[in-house]
Amino acid sequence: MSDFAELIDVLYEDNHVIAVNKPAGWPSAHFDGEDETVDRLVKSYLKEKYAKPGKVYLGIVHRLDKPTSGVLLFARTSKAAARLCEQFREGAVDKVYWAIAQSANAFDKPWGTLEDWLFHDDAERRVLVVPPDTPGAKLARTHYQVKARHDGWIWLELTPQTGRKHQLRVQLASRGASITGDKKYGSRATFGESIALHARRATFLHPTKTEPIVLTADVPKLWRGRFAHLLNAGSV
Repeated sequence: MSDFAELIDVLYEDNHVIAVNKPAGWPSAHFDGEDETVDRLVKSYLKEKYAKPGKVYLGIVHRLDKPTSGVLLFARTSKAAARLCEQFREGAVDKVYWAIAQSANAFDKPWGTLEDWLFHDDAERRVLVVPPDTPGAKLARTHYQVKARHDGWIWLELTPQTGRKHQLRVQLASRGASITGDKKYGSRATFGESIALHARRATFLHPTKTEPIVLTADVPKLWRGRFAHLLNAGSV
């Protein structure tokens, strides 16, 4: 079991749910691609750990973008999957992200709320901030808190109230604070295969015990090397 166990950072596991700290650069779940994905890795881990014959069930209840790291939750039964999907659909899962951007002037207030109308441009495969009367536009709302600033860099804690595609990436970029490494949305900084966006915490109701579960994921090692001064300023 040690091979697969060493590849993933399991944050929580029981008979109904498993959550991992997703590494940046990995797709959350497979479609028809050949790339290795987190869900396949978790299935292999469960199959090996419990010596399960045949296929292992794993329910996909949400996803993180490929270059994003952090808390990623899966269901181990169909009943748990249905109940967790409903929580995500109804906005009942409290999600907190950390992001680091290079910006000297953005976010002059220590906290606030970002509201934008977003439109997914299928042809360009990117999301745009558009006027509210644009056909197909959807409202995006995110609360933010400035955790620290250092030498032109800013560290933000983000709590999205809606779940639009690329919501956090677009909302920050539109304010002149593209997330580090996010070249798709204007960042000129390199950050390996990742962007400096991390799903730090998730709070949800356990699908059978109906008690709150709070999961927290450590930031990747790359963050602690690249942003040591900024993280120290915020007392992490």
